Amino acid sequence: MTDWNYADVWEAVAASIPGSPALAQGDRTLSWSEFDRRADGVAEWLLSLGVAHQDKVALYLYNCPEYLEGTFAATKIGLVPVNTNYRYADDELAYLWDNADAVAVVFHGTFAERVDRVRHRVPGVRGWLWVDDGTDACPDWAVPYEEAAGHSPDPRPVRAPWGRTPDDLILLYTGGTTGMPKGVMWRQDDLFARLNNGGFRRYDEERGIEGVRQQLAEGGPGTTLLPACPLMHGTGAFTAYECLSGGGQVVLLQGRRLDVTELLDTVSRRRVNGLVIVGDPFSRPVLAALDADPGRWDLRSLVAIVSSGAMWSEEVKHGLLRHHPDMLLVDAFSSSEALGMGTSVSTGDNASKTARFTLGPEVKVLDPDGRPVPPGSDQPGFLALGGRNPLGYYKDEEKTAAAFRIFDGVRYSVPGDYATVAADGTIHLLGRGSMCINTGGEKVYPEEVEETLKTHPAVADAAVVGVPDPEFGEHVVAIVQPAPGAEPDPAVLIEHVKGRLARYKAPRRVHLVASLERAPNGKVDYARHRRQAAEWAAGGVGTG
Repeated sequence: MTDWNYADVWEAVAASIPGSPALAQGDRTLSWSEFDRRADGVAEWLLSLGVAHQDKVALYLYNCPEYLEGTFAATKIGLVPVNTNYRYADDELAYLWDNADAVAVVFHGTFAERVDRVRHRVPGVRGWLWVDDGTDACPDWAVPYEEAAGHSPDPRPVRAPWGRTPDDLILLYTGGTTGMPKGVMWRQDDLFARLNNGGFRRYDEERGIEGVRQQLAEGGPGTTLLPACPLMHGTGAFTAYECLSGGGQVVLLQGRRLDVTELLDTVSRRRVNGLVIVGDPFSRPVLAALDADPGRWDLRSLVAIVSSGAMWSEEVKHGLLRHHPDMLLVDAFSSSEALGMGTSVSTGDNASKTARFTLGPEVKVLDPDGRPVPPGSDQPGFLALGGRNPLGYYKDEEKTAAAFRIFDGVRYSVPGDYATVAADGTIHLLGRGSMCINTGGEKVYPEEVEETLKTHPAVADAAVVGVPDPEFGEHVVAIVQPAPGAEPDPAVLIEHVKGRLARYKAPRRVHLVASLERAPNGKVDYARHRRQAAEWAAGGVGTG
């Protein structure tokens, strides 16, 4: 059995197909040899800081080649890449970098002012690497990224005295729905093996790096992937890692907000094979553009669109397949702590039902006592994923014990998602247990109600929360973003839900908003919407 390390794999790819493209953004393309050499330069700079094995390197960047170069550089010398949400404010940044024990930060120039404000709060950071994005000049306390990446070290791959191991970490910070961000600790060996099972190119674990070289020699470069979502989140980063490991090319958008025209232009021009999105927040505007101008974009290169992180509606899948019936639509149900919990695959012949997934081979749906939920029973249970999983949360034993649990001697990742199991073994996803609304003793899972609301043609997006109720404990409130040009009647939307779900699940109030203001990864800020809904309820505002 091979012990995997990303630097070993990517260096083998660079040696096997040096002239093939590895990274692209706009008109810029970097070959595998350039990717490898530039990462060597950054690794040399990191070593000059006097770092130690498994020190942390924070990446505070929008999507760009430097994000993946910085990741490669860190893994080359046994350091730990750490993602940083570029929407964080000062306190969150200072907390994350202090909590992660970061010794270096790679940041875009547009963040220089904010970084300068928090530098004194993270004295453990020894070096700041500034990536030019056409904004302000490099501050005197930072080093220009190109100065490091452009340095030509020894042509042999850069190594640290302590070497590399399969136990070297990838640290993925996730904000969740409440509290400060927490770092999910993935051993590189576990993460590589988990992703390798679902990639376009799969390597034989028994043959290791030699098998990588042979597959590249026989099959040539891999696929071209466009992660339209942020690399700072697991969906974008992990799909990019897998593409690179297969000898592919990662294509990145230049825009820092979703620009559907740029996305579709890039798919057509770069002959993208795989597109990574985040459910309806991405796919609905894409479908609207395709419907408004059919035939404008050549989608024939697309083999698959992969989504994770937000619900993907059945009607939207049908719409996309009308424009390219030969592609696959893969709805991957995962989280930062649990990869491969389930998938839903749609083709031109069918579009899978919203929130219905086929369980992964190591997934169980368990009741509160840890027993499997009987298929066809309609009994909700929590999802538990066995096999290769993270070690836990960095420096947080309490949350680790809550999220990684042992049942019948098997360690499972339990991220808190609930589902029912149909008689055929497919699951109907109900949502995150922490968001569950208890109204009059009945449990209501927000995502189930949200997806029902979004089947109404006047609804573009929806969030459902619970607010305090003196009689029932909580009552259900929906925040709805109308479809373009629509003016939905809240009472009609409530009846729409009552006609499809149990009546207690229907919202008592519906509030119309211009936008749900989802985060770049498609996530909803439920805490903010709950606070706002409670204020509306207290003031007697709303319809119900």
